[in-house]
Amino acid sequence: MRKIVFTLSIIGFLAACTVAYLSGITEPTLPPAFNPATNPYPNGIYAEGIVESEQTSGENINVYPEVPGTITKILVSEGQAVKKGDVLALLDDSIQRAATEQLQSQAQAASTLLDELKAQPRKENLDVAESQVAAAEAGLKTARDELDKQQAAYSLNPRSISKDALDTAANAFATAQANLEVARKQRDLTKAGAWSYDIENQRKQYDALTKSYLSASALLAKYTLRAPEDGVVLAINPTVGSFVSTQGSYDTYTQAMTPVLVLGSPHARLNVRCYVDEILVPRLPDPAKMQAQMSVRGSSVKIPLKYVRMQPFVSPKIELSDQRLERVDVRVLPIIFRLDRPKDVTLYPGLLVDIYIGG
Repeated sequence: MRKIVFTLSIIGFLAACTVAYLSGITEPTLPPAFNPATNPYPNGIYAEGIVESEQTSGENINVYPEVPGTITKILVSEGQAVKKGDVLALLDDSIQRAATEQLQSQAQAASTLLDELKAQPRKENLDVAESQVAAAEAGLKTARDELDKQQAAYSLNPRSISKDALDTAANAFATAQANLEVARKQRDLTKAGAWSYDIENQRKQYDALTKSYLSASALLAKYTLRAPEDGVVLAINPTVGSFVSTQGSYDTYTQAMTPVLVLGSPHARLNVRCYVDEILVPRLPDPAKMQAQMSVRGSSVKIPLKYVRMQPFVSPKIELSDQRLERVDVRVLPIIFRLDRPKDVTLYPGLLVDIYIGG
């Protein structure tokens, strides 16, 4: 029994020694996946930056529709190069197209009526008026002959005809004279053509309808989204069938309104927009002597930057999705730098980077 206890004690002691030895062994520290960003300048200023396409002013080109509607077709794809004026997307324009065609028909009808007024007198109408004058002259001759006969008979023998018959013949002659005068005036009116005031009124109606048609046509063109400048399609946010408004399209993930399309510059160079905290603004070096270096997050890549311009307006720092609803206390000064696109580094607009600025 004592031998068994002694043996178990030795085994326990050896096990304890083994555990103590193994517990004392330390694993070597793994090297970092990449070196963290370091300040290359003695008194460098740190700022956060975002890569964007090269623009002479502003940021990337955000394309918004000027009219609301449902997207029926998207004619470009992300990454595609486009030229100024190329069609990017189409909105449902069925209602506006019908209204435009209606105004066009009304303008054409007004133009036809204006031409009709200018072309007066019509030959056929003038022929009818001349015939009516001839008929009135014939009627006047008949009435005159009848009156002459009645007067001659009355002169020979007043009892041969009644005074009533003589008066009737005289009245018929006067009526025939009046009818001839009316026929001649009607002929002259037909020969004169359309009244100048009628022509001017119709011309103004035609001009008004033409301008309405042109206005409707211009509005119809707004249902076609075109590239405002040469560029590259960076993002297409909605899909076919999505409803978009003048504020853009609704993003179900961020629950914010985003541009329908985002275009970038086709140039090989990129810009970096960095935001310097207002506390560090007094420490900024002179722009003529300003130097900067960019560190790409997740790598050891460091790229020198060239100063381009500064937006001399300190604005709230916006980093969330909905800029209109965000409330911030930090204000920043935007500074834009330029970099040449490295061949061995993949960079895309919208990439967040670390910037150090020195003099």
